[in-house]
Amino acid sequence: MVQETHVSAANLIFPLFIIEGNNKKTEVASMPGIFRYSIDNLLREIESCMKLGLNAFDLFPNIEEALKDKYATESHREESLYLRAIREVKKQFPEACVVTDVAMDPYSSDGHDGIVENGEILNDETLEVLGKMALAHAQSGADIIAPSDMMDGRVGYIRQVLDENNFKHVSIMSYSAKYASAFYGPFRDALNSAPKFGDKKGYQMNPANQREALIESRLDEAEGADFLMVKPALAYLDVIKLIKDDTELPVAAYNVSGEYAMVKAAIQNGWLNEQRAITEVLLSIRRAGATSILTYHAKEVLENKWL
Repeated sequence: MVQETHVSAANLIFPLFIIEGNNKKTEVASMPGIFRYSIDNLLREIESCMKLGLNAFDLFPNIEEALKDKYATESHREESLYLRAIREVKKQFPEACVVTDVAMDPYSSDGHDGIVENGEILNDETLEVLGKMALAHAQSGADIIAPSDMMDGRVGYIRQVLDENNFKHVSIMSYSAKYASAFYGPFRDALNSAPKFGDKKGYQMNPANQREALIESRLDEAEGADFLMVKPALAYLDVIKLIKDDTELPVAAYNVSGEYAMVKAAIQNGWLNEQRAITEVLLSIRRAGATSILTYHAKEVLENKWL
């Protein structure tokens, strides 16, 4: 009766990793209980999630190295793994909410989120690639486009591309405050998408900065974002609260791979109580102001009836 904060299936988005092939399911070594799925097994996993009341999924592709190039052309090729996966999910489960990741790094031979020239990221030239990618996702059935690249101006560019092609109903969940974090390591293992050189500090945010998050989120809102996201979540609860207090838009938060792996490692060593630790993590993110939580814990908390 007096509990102030609740988490339900409606607040959760489940990130899922996709690989090429048939009947494949391989565990991510640094993320116990999380797997890469071929499309046929992806459909089975989504079906089992939906029976639990979990209806929102963020899809991420593991692209073969031979298909990667400087301009991430595989990202918008019609018969690519990712676009086939989106189409199949929406065909089999039209009621599922499919969130798609817009960024070059899974498809880039450089492993960066933008086009690289002489060691520099070309922001404006990258926008054209992101626009092609977002349009291809919308044409394949995506409900929410989630640009995670942190290029300046990409929300406005993508919104214009979608609107001009009659996809005004497709929403944009912008990674507004995405920090250059140490907690992304297991995710990059899952997708084999780590930068081939350097780091991403030139376009991701300094973990020391808070007010910069307001600047970034206000720009994205002005450009037409429908959701504002903070990533990572657990180490940036103050930023979630700051943005939530500054906007009327829904705020999402990504409980990232390193945060998941950290908690799971402690649980496996018997140092933390599994149910209490995981539910406390999700409650804290929700309490800070997130209306949507992208989390690898999504299925297990519903399966075990921990919420």
